[in-house]
Amino acid sequence: MTAPFDAKQDLADAPVTGARLRPKDAATLIVVRRDREPAVLMGRRARGHVFMASKWVFPGGRIDRSDFRAAYTGDFDPRTAARLSHGAPPARGRALALAAVRETFEETGLVVGAKAPPASVAGPWRDYRAAGALPDLSALTYMARAITPPGRARRFDARFFLADAEALIDPDPIAGSGELDEVAWIPLAEAETLDLPAITRFVIGEVRQRLDDPDRPAPFVRFIRGRHDIQALD
Repeated sequence: MTAPFDAKQDLADAPVTGARLRPKDAATLIVVRRDREPAVLMGRRARGHVFMASKWVFPGGRIDRSDFRAAYTGDFDPRTAARLSHGAPPARGRALALAAVRETFEETGLVVGAKAPPASVAGPWRDYRAAGALPDLSALTYMARAITPPGRARRFDARFFLADAEALIDPDPIAGSGELDEVAWIPLAEAETLDLPAITRFVIGEVRQRLDDPDRPAPFVRFIRGRHDIQALD
């Protein structure tokens, strides 16, 4: 059974503009610290944002061309690869996961990956590679997908990945780019009390259940013929 989803709030999270936009590919990374009380890495979006201003979210953002060319190590487990294949061929699936890793670094300063000799590259991956790391795809599992309903000023086809805090090279120095005005490890129970978008609240519920049942299906949330539809990807 999937976590409860607040369809009414999801429609209220972003104003309807009537725009006819194709969803942009995007990726989000949920990093879980499995302490006595599990916690997740979250940030509060700055007030000036057009989309989800002041809401608490997981790090993430749009896919970039550089994500298709970025070096990496490891590879997905077979189930993650199979689930990603619904809507994303292998090269795009890897690029989405790499986008999630890159955006997490940009927004929080935390490096998900394996230590590697520093490399000089141009573009969005420059600082990550200079930090002496390679993203490790084997540390990520695919846990959910959601498409923003039509008519919004921003639309994303977002894939949600899950990683254990042990995949971080160093879990302590949190210093982001300024897109998030506060970044913190939030206990799961506390996270559910924050000002959250409906999809983020839904995903937190999925994380809680997945900690007890790692093999549960991956939900796919979308808006079809005037109503929300949740399909299980297995």
